Amino acid sequence: MGPGNRMQPTGWTLEPHDADVRVVGWGPTLAHAFEQAAVALTHVVTESCVAGREWLTVSCEAPDPELLLVEWLNQVIFEMAVGGLLFSRYRVVIEGEVLRATLWGEPVDRTRHAPACEPKGATYTALRVERVAGGGWVAGCVVDV
Repeated sequence: MGPGNRMQPTGWTLEPHDADVRVVGWGPTLAHAFEQAAVALTHVVTESCVAGREWLTVSCEAPDPELLLVEWLNQVIFEMAVGGLLFSRYRVVIEGEVLRATLWGEPVDRTRHAPACEPKGATYTALRVERVAGGGWVAGCVVDV
């Protein structure tokens, strides 16, 4: 089931794209779609359960929703790389051009999480942020892995 499906109002998916992967999130609001795109990003790295033991807040801004999605995902990738963290849950608030978020997660445990790859960056390739039938939102782009 995918974007716009009434049985699944929020969700995410990964779509192969050449040697990379496209992350896609959807939900009833733009913020929910961004949260789900970040959940998809976590699943690029690991299929293991990630505990929400630690939290941090981040913010970013961009002049339109598509550019904001790329900034947001790159902020999450930055926090993963610099902090050695994986995240299980995201709370996003978008006000105009500014996104503020809380990220819950834990340090990477190489044995338990068995990370498959390290995302290098969100790109403008296959970038799409838009309303879907039924009033929800879908947000996705290719992530360089």
